[in-house]
Amino acid sequence: MIMALWAVMSMAAPPQGEFLPGLDEDSMRVRLLQYDLQPIEGIWQYKAEHMTLGIERCSGVQDAEYRIVLLHSDDLELMPGMVIGYLASSVDESKFRLWLYSERNRLTLRGPMEAVATFNREKGTIIFDPPHWRVKVRANFMRFLPSIFRVVSLSPEKVEERLPVGFNKLFPIEGDARRFNRVRYL
Repeated sequence: MIMALWAVMSMAAPPQGEFLPGLDEDSMRVRLLQYDLQPIEGIWQYKAEHMTLGIERCSGVQDAEYRIVLLHSDDLELMPGMVIGYLASSVDESKFRLWLYSERNRLTLRGPMEAVATFNREKGTIIFDPPHWRVKVRANFMRFLPSIFRVVSLSPEKVEERLPVGFNKLFPIEGDARRFNRVRYL
């Protein structure tokens, strides 16, 4: 039991993203058409950040099954081909563990932040609520009941709920002639 809990807690994305040169929306479309797609794979729009992203299967990354690749951005400092995050499936096929990098150093993205993403196949959306916490500091200079209340205490506090952000699917659309296939074992 403890080993299983430790294994789940130790799951993480690589500490920094990779760069896939020469990858843009057209080349991603060609790549995706070459193999049977899972429903989450495709080209997505991230409206909150004015980005077009590609989600494709990946190998060689310990805990992730899919990588999220930047295909186009209004921010000219971001290069097409930058891996901005990863996804890992869970026992609920509509829930994924999502890692998005939060820091940038030229062509290197670092500092993966984790969230739970909800995939709605019918609507073609991936929705997530980025973590937002604040630390509350309390000082007890009068030392009233010092055995109960410490001089200084820190407590995390969840900030009020915000609207979730997410991705909208651009390609392939569920109604397309191409079907999403899953390998079935008999």
